Amino acid sequence: MIVAFSISPTSADETGSVSEAVAAAVRVVKESGLPYELNSMFTNVEGEWDEVMAVVKKAVDVVAEVSPRVGLVIKADIRPGWDGQLAAKVERVERLLDS
Repeated sequence: MIVAFSISPTSADETGSVSEAVAAAVRVVKESGLPYELNSMFTNVEGEWDEVMAVVKKAVDVVAEVSPRVGLVIKADIRPGWDGQLAAKVERVERLLDS
């Protein structure tokens, strides 16, 4: 499965930035060893259901340590038997764009 998720702490620094809390959440994903990619709006992570959801929960827990309230948005592509799709889905579309 691929999960796109976004964690939003309600507490920000003096500039309104939440970068430090988001970096802590992404560090959890990175340390999990699962394939992932980061973009300006979401973190995408690929793996089996239980391992991906455990990483998302741990990332939320890390943010909750510095914020009294945390928002979470999740979108999942559940396709048993398929892996490596984090890159493959994009490659298929790019091939069509190039033809």
